[in-house]
Amino acid sequence: METTRFDITVRRITTLLAVVIITLVLIGATTGVLISFYYEPGAGKAYESLAKISTEVTYGWLFLKAHEIAGNGVIVVGLIQIVMLFLGRQFRKNWLIAWVSGILFTLSAIGLSWTAIILGWSQEGYWRFNIELGTIKSLPVIGNQLRDILTGGGGVDSVTIQHLYTIHSYIVAVIALTLAIVHLVSVFWQEKQTDNEIPKTESAEITELRSLS
Repeated sequence: METTRFDITVRRITTLLAVVIITLVLIGATTGVLISFYYEPGAGKAYESLAKISTEVTYGWLFLKAHEIAGNGVIVVGLIQIVMLFLGRQFRKNWLIAWVSGILFTLSAIGLSWTAIILGWSQEGYWRFNIELGTIKSLPVIGNQLRDILTGGGGVDSVTIQHLYTIHSYIVAVIALTLAIVHLVSVFWQEKQTDNEIPKTESAEITELRSLS
């Protein structure tokens, strides 16, 4: 497939977005660790601890806001990245790792957002989580087992928060960080390949102009 100026520009944007993704992930991870020093994963305690972080802990409100913005922003950027890969027509085998890591990362970012639904122990989060648990339970074969894993086998209570907190902080977050690094490295490698293609593209354009003249 012939490399055009448009392809090169899209690849550069893809590289920039990969950097933005890893930056947002690191911000989310750092603020998450800082928040975890004061956060208590339990019914009632979760809401009170977050309120305490926001009002009593120095710069706690800033950490909470940065964590929220990074979590929401990384989903948006991940989706934009997939669109840019599509626009850049990056369907060759050497782009497979970038494609797979980008898609899986976006899914893991959505998973981070979903597992955080109940962590604030707000009324909105509580009822939203209960509604989505009903959807999970209706899944064939694994529905009941998956619901028991999330809730701890009973109703939505402190055990549920602890399970979701563990999944959010130690499983999905680690997967997201790993995929973000893999995606960044694979995109940087492709950017290096692009730099090698630019002289060839310019040479082809000069040859074409000479033939026209």
